[in-house]
Formats: sequence, structure tokens, C-alpha cells
Amino acid sequence: MDKEAYNVEPKEAYAHNGPPYQDPAGIVESKGIRIGEAADMFGDVQTAEEYGYVSRGLKSRHIQFIALGGTIGTGLFLGIGRAFSQAGPLSVLLGYTFTGIAVFGMMQSLGEMATWLPLPGAIPQFCARYVDGAMGFAVGWNNWYSCAITLCAEISAASVVIQFWQGAVGINVAAWITIIIVLVVCLNIFAVAIYGEAEFCFAGIKILTIVGLLIFALCIDLGGGPTHDRLGFRYWKHPGAMKMYISTDPSTGRFLGLFSVLVNAAFSYGGVEMVAVAAGEAENPRKNIPKAVRRVFWRILFFYVLGSLAIGVLVPYNDPELLNKSGTAAASPWVIAINRARVPALPSIINAVILTSASSSANAFLYTGSRYLYALAQNGQAPRILLKCSKRGVPYWCVAVTASISLLTYMSCSSGSTTVFEWFQNLTTISTLFTWVSICIAYIKFHAALKAQGIDRNTLLFKSPFQPYTAWAALIFFSVIILFNGFYAFCPWTTNDFITAYVGIPIYFALYFFWKVFKRTKWVNPAEADIQTGKAALDAADLHWPEQHPRNIFERIWFWIA
Repeated sequence: MDKEAYNVEPKEAYAHNGPPYQDPAGIVESKGIRIGEAADMFGDVQTAEEYGYVSRGLKSRHIQFIALGGTIGTGLFLGIGRAFSQAGPLSVLLGYTFTGIAVFGMMQSLGEMATWLPLPGAIPQFCARYVDGAMGFAVGWNNWYSCAITLCAEISAASVVIQFWQGAVGINVAAWITIIIVLVVCLNIFAVAIYGEAEFCFAGIKILTIVGLLIFALCIDLGGGPTHDRLGFRYWKHPGAMKMYISTDPSTGRFLGLFSVLVNAAFSYGGVEMVAVAAGEAENPRKNIPKAVRRVFWRILFFYVLGSLAIGVLVPYNDPELLNKSGTAAASPWVIAINRARVPALPSIINAVILTSASSSANAFLYTGSRYLYALAQNGQAPRILLKCSKRGVPYWCVAVTASISLLTYMSCSSGSTTVFEWFQNLTTISTLFTWVSICIAYIKFHAALKAQGIDRNTLLFKSPFQPYTAWAALIFFSVIILFNGFYAFCPWTTNDFITAYVGIPIYFALYFFWKVFKRTKWVNPAEADIQTGKAALDAADLHWPEQHPRNIFERIWFWIA
């Protein structure tokens, strides 16, 4: 392994501990895919057997449903209410569409890298290999704290949702927080297959719910509800399609409202990169990851764009029950729409699904955060003890450290769940954007490395279109949001809002320059970028994955879905 690629001494030690690793195919044949990959990464079989390695226990259906339902969480069910109350339905529709296009471009870039080299954690490793060891350090720790804080946000949101039922109002919120923390830790600590099955079930519930809500919205909008009141686009005319935000000037106010949605949408889309993180534990990743990434466009279109349109025709932006800074209701805009349509019993059912969704997202972010920590340990940028895995391939120390951050959620007990949810949303949005920017930069350098090392992109199993221009466009879009995401803190000046909006910027660059100075790292020359370490064992393992052939029409449909 080239030291200049990582500029990290512990990683170099793994690669040179014993004779050079030359026979991944033989290891895969004799000891299995798991130990073969570990030996290829660590440099020798002895180190691999000492620490263990993650297990490829996520089946195709797990990966596809993680991709489909992984980001359907509180951002779409709960947080979108704040965007409507600030900006109006047209601004929300446009904002989610614009951000969705940029996210799609970013995911195409990430999908190409993850298919080439599906590693656990993935993103910090790509940044360290293709850009700079310091960027790998910065984005790894940034992603880890983002996932840990988002874990808190999802648990906090769940405590908001639980309070929808009158019987839960008198119970201390700490009880609900404890139950959810114990649940997600148990789903993550035993085996990755258990996590996969849980996400498969959670995602199935969320997908069926969203499809049902879209059908419900169409029926109610056309007058099919109990009131037989045909809504059409009534609320786009009164109170209006675009609400002025902060400024009293119509043009400026509407633009600022639209821009505020871009920030909110970034929180809602957060975690879309989760499928690449799971690539390191997926069966047959070279087939399943491209399949999942190609579906990102349809996921964005159906779940977010149509979802924001549906809410916009059912609820006016001035509805007093929308979740906003006043915290007048701990409920989702979907539940508000159902109440306005006077459909009995359905609000409680939907609220239960939203509670399931929040728990699912918490489960997913605990998994993702632990794998980012594992990737940092592989890069030699986190304590070596974090490499230790259980016999079932779970990095249990990484899970334990990440889960410990969830204890911050108990702040909800004193400050109020709604207020804490907004704090966490602001804190995690900026770190999510930095993750996406880092992915775009890593891809641009990866694209250059392929060219410099004479690898024809036409030979890749997954080739993203219009590159590297797609990555550049997404990079610019996300960078603009980072720079101006806290504009509301200036009109009038609010110190707390300014800190929560921009604290992520100095954190990211402090991490970057710390490692830059500490290790004296340099930007990686594309001709010397390490695009091969770990690939040999994966290439050999590709021959061992069984090929599935549908035997009837039902299996053909199921294989297409999952």
C-alpha cells in the first residue's frame, strides 16, 4: 500500500505486517469471503483473524429496502411541516425537487465508487484514498457525529409523536427515550442480519404507508372524503402558493422561503448515502449496489416530490397545528390533513407508522455511525480497539460508542421534545451537506485516478452518466447551501440560530487541519491514488455468489423489487 495515499502510519503497518498479500482467491476458497477481504485490507491473515471482520450478511432484499425506505423518516413525516409553515406549498415542492436532483447526482457518483470498491463505511476510505488522508479523517469523524446526533434527533422526534396520544402526555418522556434506545441497540449488537431484517420490515411498513397516503391525498383532493369537499389547488390560491419569509418584499420574501426549504430538504434526504455504507456488508455487492443506486431517482420522485405535493393540496401553510417554532402541536402534517378530512381512527394509525418510522431511522443511523467509526479505525484514524468484531461480524465497540451519544436525547426531558428536535435538525443538516460535498470531491478525484491509471470507465460494472460534470454541479449546489444556510440568523441577529447553523463549518475544518498538521498529509496524486487495495478479494468473491434465476412470474416480480 502506498503510504502517500493515506499518510497514515497504522494503516501502513497493516499492509506490511508479514509477507505481501498475493493470494486473495485462495483465501476466499479455503477460509471464506469474510477472512479473504480482511486479509486483503489488513495485509495478512494473522491480523485479520486477530480482529475479525464485518460479515456480508445483508441479502439483496435487505439492501433494496434499506435503499427504498432508509431515508423515509421524520424528515418526510414530521420535519416537512416546518418547511410548509415557513415557505408554502410551491416553495416546498420546488425546494425538494431541486435538492432531490442534486442528491441524485451525488448518489450516482457514490454508486460508481461503491460498486468499484464496496468497503465497510466506504466514504471516509474513498476520501482518504483519492483526495487526502486529512479529508478522510474529517469526513469520517464528521459523519460519525452527524449519525450520532441524527440518532438523537430521531429518538427526540419519536418522543414528539408519542405525545399525540393523550395517554402518553402524563408519562415522563424519559421512559419512551429509554425504550427506543434499548430497542435500537439490541437490533444492532447481535448480527447484521438482524439489523437487515428489522430494516426490511420497517421499510416495508413505511413504503406501504407512503403509497397509501398518496392515494388518500388524491381521493381527498378530488372530493372522495367524508365531507365530499373537492379541494383541488384551493390552498395554493388562499392563503397562497409561496409564503414570504423574513422579508416583507414579495420577491425577496418568496425567494428566502424557497431557500429555507433547501436547508430543510437536506435534512429530509439525509441518510440517502446509507446504501453505500452498507455495501461493505452486502451479499454480491457488485450486483446489488448498482441496482439500489439506480432506484434513487424513483424514490426521490415518488416519496419526496409527490409527498410534498400531496401535503400542499391538503393543508394550508397557515394551519395553526403545523409543527413550527411555537411548538403548538406534536403532530405530523399528514395527521393534520387526515383530521381536516374528518377520517376517524386513521390519525392514530398513521401516527403509529410515523413512530415506527422514527424508530427505524434511529436504528439505521446507529448502524451507519458505527460503520463510519469502523472505517476510521481501518484508516488508522481511530483507536485500534474499534476494529474488534464479534464472531458474527459486528464491530461491537463501534456500536457501543455510537449508542452512548444517544443519551443526549434526555435533554428532551427539560427543554421540550419539539425544541430539541429542531436543535438536532439544525446541527445535523450542515454535517450532512459536508458529507455530500466530500463525496463529490472524492468522486472527481476518483474519476481523475481512473483516467491517470489507464482504466477505461466503459469497463466499469456501474458507470454514472455525464461525469465529472454531474459531481461538479452537485458540489456547487451543496456548497451554496452550506454558506447561506443560516441566513435567517441575521434578520434579526440571533446568536443561538447562528451557532446551530454554522457550528458544523469550523468543526469540519478543525478536524481537517488537525490531521493535516498532525500527520503532514498531502493531496493524493491521481496517478498514485490507491484504487486497488481490497479489490482483489472482492473480485475473487464475485465468482462465489450464486446466480438467481426466477422460476415463475411471482419470483420475477419479487426479484425486480428486491
